[in-house]
Amino acid sequence: MLDIGWPELFIITILALIVIGPKDLPKALRAVAVVVRKARGMAREFQSGFDEMVREAELDDLRQQVKKAGSLDYSEALKKTIDPSGKLTEDFDPREFNRKIQDRLAGRGEELRPPPRMSPAAPQAEPPPADSPADSKDGGNVDPGHAEPAAPSTSASIPDRVADPADR
Repeated sequence: MLDIGWPELFIITILALIVIGPKDLPKALRAVAVVVRKARGMAREFQSGFDEMVREAELDDLRQQVKKAGSLDYSEALKKTIDPSGKLTEDFDPREFNRKIQDRLAGRGEELRPPPRMSPAAPQAEPPPADSPADSKDGGNVDPGHAEPAAPSTSASIPDRVADPADR
């Protein structure tokens, strides 16, 4: 704090005895103690007032955060999370989407099929031949002895056609 050691206190005591005198020294020490006590009280009051202001400022910040969280537009936050660039929103036309759904429900639209998957390294699979058992008029019931063997695949991971149980 003030970094006063024993040698400094000894010098202060000697000077106080010489200047004040031994008779008035106890009264002077009491007066100094009262002044120190008042100074400590004022410092404590200042510190508590300062702490109270900090606490109120933190509460105000907390109130503002709660108010901000209560007024958050969740739909806008969700849009920003799902489509941060806005490209999906630009490409999507809700009227066209609704029309397609209505057409599909009415049976006028195209069938719902997943998009074809393509491997970047593998070539696209060839369509099955027109005279395959699945295309025959009898529903694919072919004598196993007369079935044609499957064409060799260009890629080991993508078959050209789905194997028919009758081919086995």
